[in-house]
Amino acid sequence: MCTPNKRTQWREDLQHIRKDHGFSKKVLFNCCLVRRIITWASPNPKDSVEDELELSTVRHRPEGLEQLEAQTRFSRKELQILYRGFKNECPSGIVNEETFKEIYAQFFPQGDASTYAHFLFNAFDTDHNGSVSFEDFVMGLSILLRGTIQEKLNWAFNLYDINKDGYITKEEMLDIMKAIYDMMGKCTYPALKEEAPRQHVEVFFQKMDKNKDGVVTIDEFIDCCQNDENIMQSMHLFENVL
Repeated sequence: MCTPNKRTQWREDLQHIRKDHGFSKKVLFNCCLVRRIITWASPNPKDSVEDELELSTVRHRPEGLEQLEAQTRFSRKELQILYRGFKNECPSGIVNEETFKEIYAQFFPQGDASTYAHFLFNAFDTDHNGSVSFEDFVMGLSILLRGTIQEKLNWAFNLYDINKDGYITKEEMLDIMKAIYDMMGKCTYPALKEEAPRQHVEVFFQKMDKNKDGVVTIDEFIDCCQNDENIMQSMHLFENVL
């Protein structure tokens, strides 16, 4: 068990972050990745000395933290909390695809989240080396939680562009949409019809592919999303399953 002092300190830290640094309760609990990170960051009940060493590791990375503070919309305090959680779960300093799948399997037990987790992992893995570092993770998280509409749409385009060739095909969009529907499972209300993903993709793709060349460019994607309220609302579905 955590000692009362450590538990109290942790709660005070978390409340401070929520109040002063913009981690609202709604954001925290709408984002699977943040929920898991906050759990990871809880004090280790096994050994208080190890926990202090973990914090020392954070403090002894001033250049790295300062650089990330400049590159993201997180404060230094937030980065320290996120880093502690990240390192508690992944002492090697990287997250692999299996970890992503485990997270989403826990939060969406009613469906099959493995395919969506695979696509999401590839979007965070900006170096395409099969692993996500803390820097990769926090850069992506900053965009998703606090980025501008333009930044979020750029990130979403990268998610849908599965083969990273700079274009979205109808098949790629359908793969992502089916993965989301599979993850949500059969417990949604009203119940989703089996053909719903394809029907939505047909409508969206027809609107986005303005020159009818069979692919959607990033300019077409952003322009269409920003000027079509229905598509923007649908994009929030993607945000809520992060």
